[in-house]
Amino acid sequence: MVYTITVHLYAKDDPVAVEKIKLKLIEASRVYRQDKETIDWFVMQDVKDPRAFTIVERYENEGSQKYHLENPYWKTFDPYVIPLLERPMDLRRAEELDTSQDVIVPQ
Repeated sequence: MVYTITVHLYAKDDPVAVEKIKLKLIEASRVYRQDKETIDWFVMQDVKDPRAFTIVERYENEGSQKYHLENPYWKTFDPYVIPLLERPMDLRRAEELDTSQDVIVPQ
């Protein structure tokens, strides 16, 4: 079952903070996509509110995030990003539903 972490970040009301977060997220995605058992590491910016960002981390299973946490880059991320945020990161963990087969939805 694919294990997914979704993180919402909200930048301070400062164009420099917004740009720094944007660039750090792009850099992080390029680094973390290379981690063992990482399916993908997506980063997004809201189309209406440039201060709002989302990260979607997809791993082969829950245990796969250990490679992410062991990556030396991980120790640089929070110290850089947290001071640029207006509020704490909102982190959600989920297992993706299996959509590989047809289902019958009850009426």
